[in-house]
Amino acid sequence: MFGRLRTSFTRLAGSSHKPADGGRRDGRSSNLFEAAAAYVSACAEDDQEGVDEAATWVSPEALSFGVNELACRAVITLARERGQSPRTVARTLLGLPTE
Repeated sequence: MFGRLRTSFTRLAGSSHKPADGGRRDGRSSNLFEAAAAYVSACAEDDQEGVDEAATWVSPEALSFGVNELACRAVITLARERGQSPRTVARTLLGLPTE
């Protein structure tokens, strides 16, 4: 079981890095968190070109992981600032009833 987990983690970690330029215009390589931050901020600014570019920096799986991690951290931070539960904040952000 641990062997499978290690293999999956290694595959995910390895897929988060592209060749030297990583698809970026400035020639630097990107990690999955840089790609996720660029992707989400471009989505928020309705910048389709930025979304498309950030999506090329890492594999789709790594981008998904990074976006998920960013979402979790954002909800936790907002929950602390508002003094609410993460569940309440997430439901509010999505326009769902807080129950």
